[in-house]
This record gives sequence, C-alpha cells and structure tokens, in this order.
Amino acid sequence: MRRHQWFLAAALGLGAVVASCDTTAYRVAEADSSLKPPHERQTAPDFELKDADGRTVRLSDYRGKVVLLNFWATWCGPCKLEIPWFVEFEKELKDEGFAVLGISMDEGGWDVVKPYLESVRVNYRVLMGNEEVAMAYGGVESLPTTFLIDREGRIARVHVGLVSKAEYENDIKTLLGQESGARRDRSGVLAADGGGATQRPLG
Repeated sequence: MRRHQWFLAAALGLGAVVASCDTTAYRVAEADSSLKPPHERQTAPDFELKDADGRTVRLSDYRGKVVLLNFWATWCGPCKLEIPWFVEFEKELKDEGFAVLGISMDEGGWDVVKPYLESVRVNYRVLMGNEEVAMAYGGVESLPTTFLIDREGRIARVHVGLVSKAEYENDIKTLLGQESGARRDRSGVLAADGGGATQRPLG
C-alpha cells in the first residue's frame, strides 16, 4: 500500500481520479463541489470484500439504499474525526434507506482494524480493502475519500479529504429527499411499495 502517498495527499488536500470498472470512466479532477444531477451520475464499481466476521459483502447488496462509502485507515487523522459522524448517521438514518460502508486500507489488516473498531464502537459495516478495489475507484490516492451513492447505485458526489459534518448532512438529506420525491405518483402520494425513504432531519 502507498501509505506515505495517502498521507501526503490528505495533508495537501489533493484531488482524486475515479474510474468505473466498466468501459465508461467516471473521472473527477478534484472533489465534486456539489451533488451531481441524476442524469450525470455514473454507476459505482461493484466489489466483493470481507467484513470483520469473514462474510462476503458486495456493494450491489445495498442497491435501493443511499450509501456513504468511505475509504479510510486507522493511521489517518482526518478519518478518525469523521468516524463519529458516520456512527451518528448510521444510527439516525439506517431505517430511512441509508447505510454507511467503511473500506479500511490498513496494511496491518484486521489485527489493526478490529481493536480500533471496538474502541470507538463503530456501528456500521467495515470491509477490508485491497489494491484491486482501490484501483477500481481511481487509485484512492487520498484518505479519507468518500463516495455518496444513490439508490440506483450511481455516484452522486465524491468528497476527498476532510469536509464538514454539515456538508455530509446536507448531501445525505438531499439524496434521501430526492429519492423519496422521485417515487411519488402523479397525485403526489408516495408509491406504496414498502421500500420508500422520507427525508428526515438529522439532529
């Protein structure tokens, strides 16, 4: 792993280039300044990674949810600042069609990551990353790097480096609001399919 490169990139606030696993490349020269309109979003690369219990997890398992996909490491200072926010988001919004997925890029593997997760009481699923998934998402040259993914599995926004809790909140609430609004029928009533999400204030 390129720990020294990630550290320098995070410290300097450098951008990242994100590429899809399919033939259509999703590229950003730097962090997105706002949520992309739905018609401009591209599909997030799918993956298979193991969680702390050894279970295989796929991004496609979360289709139908708004997902915050966070690349991080235990040695990354800004990552540690964000994790309590993500714990709160998971607690507040998991029943509203939202999920956090963490991808650890620690070279030490679960021997390093598991004790840390227990110490900070992380309540969302964390997976062990590798070079393959990092390259699928453009190399992930900076940590933290976070992808906000809509219910259709499309990348709505990329945050590179540390951003404010309020900015995450606004993005998440907007995505949940967009997704519930998109499912309204012509009379303005939510479609009764049992899988809806409504906008819920965080606080």
